[in-house]
Amino acid sequence: MLEHSRAFSGFSVDDIPAARAFYEGTLGLRVSEADGLLTLHLAGDRDTLVYPKPNHVPATFTILNFPVADVDAAVDGLLARGVTFTVDEWTDDRGVQRTYGPPIAWFTDPAGNILSVIQRG
Repeated sequence: MLEHSRAFSGFSVDDIPAARAFYEGTLGLRVSEADGLLTLHLAGDRDTLVYPKPNHVPATFTILNFPVADVDAAVDGLLARGVTFTVDEWTDDRGVQRTYGPPIAWFTDPAGNILSVIQRG
């Protein structure tokens, strides 16, 4: 029934202007806004909806992963733009997890949503 529907994902934030500044200004994504909603125009024609929710509670899991060729270079670039990475017992001091799976580093948007850069290829 839905096999031909062009499905897309979405997530909530508590502040649309802060989200736009982060996704467009800090991460350098193409972003559009209409009717109080943001659309992140991701590579590969993968639009993602960002909608306001006054009682927003961030998910406890990664909502958006950005595949990169070199996670260390991506971390360096994002650190230079003011992004703070999660450092815990599973990561090195820069926030890169190298214990299992591909190298990955997690960070949050202004609403507390968890994002990552993950090395692929």
